[in-house]
Amino acid sequence: MPRRASGEGSISHRKDGRWVAVLSVPTGSGRKRHCLYASTQQEALAKLTRVRQALDQGIAPADGRLTVGELLRRWLDDTILPNRRPATYQGYRVNVERHLIPRLGRVRLVHLQPPDIRKLQNDLLAQGLSPRTVQYVRTNLRSAIQQAVADGLVARNVVDLVSAPSAERAEIHPLTPEQVAAFLESVHGDRLEALYVTAFTTGLRQSELLGLRWSDLDLDGQTLTVAKSLQRGRGVVLSEPKSRKSRRTLALADITVSALRANRLRQLEEKLAAGPDWHDHSLVFSTKVGTPIDHRNLTRYFQRQIAAAGLPHQRFHDARHACATFLLAQGVALKVIQEILGHASIQLTADTYAHVLPQLQRAAMGSFDRILRPESAAS
Repeated sequence: MPRRASGEGSISHRKDGRWVAVLSVPTGSGRKRHCLYASTQQEALAKLTRVRQALDQGIAPADGRLTVGELLRRWLDDTILPNRRPATYQGYRVNVERHLIPRLGRVRLVHLQPPDIRKLQNDLLAQGLSPRTVQYVRTNLRSAIQQAVADGLVARNVVDLVSAPSAERAEIHPLTPEQVAAFLESVHGDRLEALYVTAFTTGLRQSELLGLRWSDLDLDGQTLTVAKSLQRGRGVVLSEPKSRKSRRTLALADITVSALRANRLRQLEEKLAAGPDWHDHSLVFSTKVGTPIDHRNLTRYFQRQIAAAGLPHQRFHDARHACATFLLAQGVALKVIQEILGHASIQLTADTYAHVLPQLQRAAMGSFDRILRPESAAS
């Protein structure tokens, strides 16, 4: 073969019978020797040509030694930690350390194949994880590899070549308006009464309620602005809401304004009682010394109150669902409910409450009989 110029690479025949193409690749700190192995001279030349073409396009050759585990940890530290909320990062880290690295961590990224992804999903399902949880784990892996594709570490995202496990959306069973009224009656006078009233009448997420500050309220104008959310963790960690749509201003019902005014008076009394032990974070809903309410403690307390009222078991998040279904039953437009809940898209709202829509359709059809054929309705 003719001698190649500097930087073009070289091809040689090894003692073990294989051919190797060697190319000096530029890096941030100089140049790095990159070896491409093949069974024939023609195959080695083809590989060398592809790498040189990729270099001409600004794409560096893949690092054959990089493992999936190294990629995932790099993705967590460099992409997720600086750009996502602490709770989101923690959830991703659990998926990576508990499910992905034990099964795929030692596999070299360039050797990862669709059967590996299929086996991962099947193993997690066999372990007892729900299809929804497996989808979340898969999404984390897909995002990390997509970052590797963007960085030129691999040419394709193998996760895209494998179908995700199907997962039906769990049907929700929130309290009816009558049950909500009974619950609020049962907690009348409780120090968290205003929190429950606000949850059921505004549909705020738990983190949004616990991150609510007095400066976010205009009780005279009867509005509430979702500007921050309280993240799980030690101390007060107020971050931006879940998405751009989550930052919103809501009108407040009279019952909510009255409850919040009573809550402000109660909090002032607690502040006086606490004296120098009071921690002033300006939170609307706080402990008796002004510190943030723990998410898990609130859920446990709420569920004890639900049980004491003789009502069906509820997650705290179901108060948000109760608000939405009540608004739907009142004929409020889906777009308005999307804005109240802070959903990123109206499709998400429609999908979440699809089980309610058939009931509303039947009620709407019944209104035709009442209006267009009043005599049949009377009979």
